Amino acid sequence: MYYVYILQSQKDDSRYIGVTADLKKRLYQHNAGISTYSNKKRPYKIIWYAAFISKETAYAFEKYLKSSSGYAFTKKHLI
Repeated sequence: MYYVYILQSQKDDSRYIGVTADLKKRLYQHNAGISTYSNKKRPYKIIWYAAFISKETAYAFEKYLKSSSGYAFTKKHLI
């Protein structure tokens, strides 16, 4: 399984969208500062995730969520 997830920073309410095969481990990495892109806004909490069987489908959905129409979809339907 592959998970597309949205994290919310508890520091400034910014969001991070990503894909992983191990959601618990990935959240730990974000909160431990191992992920360099997101380490300044930690701690994070998971506010939404979806599971996909196909790796390709998960990455395609992540790419969509990071687009302008995906951002609007996220605000209207997911969060």
